[in-house]
Amino acid sequence: MTKARTHVLEAIAQAKEPISARQLCETFQREFDPATIYRALHYLEEKGHLDSFILHCSEHGTERYFVLHMTEHRHWFHCEHCHRFTDLGLCRFDELVTRMSAEKGLTVTSHTFYATGICAACRAQMPR
Repeated sequence: MTKARTHVLEAIAQAKEPISARQLCETFQREFDPATIYRALHYLEEKGHLDSFILHCSEHGTERYFVLHMTEHRHWFHCEHCHRFTDLGLCRFDELVTRMSAEKGLTVTSHTFYATGICAACRAQMPR
């Protein structure tokens, strides 16, 4: 594996929340150009090392976020105030997706879910 792919994979593995390509480009701006980072992300996702989802954030715009691929599918909450992510845990939608797809005669190969709102810490700081 190339040096860029290794660094990108390690950075995502160490991240406590999803990380965007923009954040990775800022992290490695002295070592790799943005095209190298994007190629590394594409390769790592194509090879099954990473998962990604697209999120529109009022502060950062629309970006693709990356997480380490895990055997168990997970979902995320994004705070619209502090822009941090909270892991919602293991997927609870598989049974619903399976039932709905069977009712419609569909074969669902994947799904994405994320929730947005205000996290508990930000809500506690807001005036009532």
